Amino acid sequence: GKRDGITVFGRDYDTQDGTCIRDYIHIVDLCEAHWLSMQYMLVSNKSHRYNLGNGQGFSVAQVIAACRHVSARNISVVEGKRRVGDPAVLVADSTLIQDTLGWIPKYNDLSVIIRHAWSWEKKQSE
Repeated sequence: GKRDGITVFGRDYDTQDGTCIRDYIHIVDLCEAHWLSMQYMLVSNKSHRYNLGNGQGFSVAQVIAACRHVSARNISVVEGKRRVGDPAVLVADSTLIQDTLGWIPKYNDLSVIIRHAWSWEKKQSE
């Protein structure tokens, strides 16, 4: 309800529904990865750059559908032009952090990720 709608930048990508596929990560998993990384740095005095994600992707259309379902709200979609340089699929490879620190995302269900985010958003507006 903060905006009139959400813009989908292109529906002509080489994906199942024509929208981009991206890797979404739960905030708890993101925080856990950062916590483990900080602990590793304190013990080893070394740092690394890690890709963080579930290793699976969801299309923009799937995310919008899941948001509609979880929030029980109609989300208006504005059709925008494809953005220059946007790849059709962009999914993280978290192998390095999994092998180095044993990090594995606990939340890989898109509906759960959205439900938790939606719950937090509702609390912020109370």
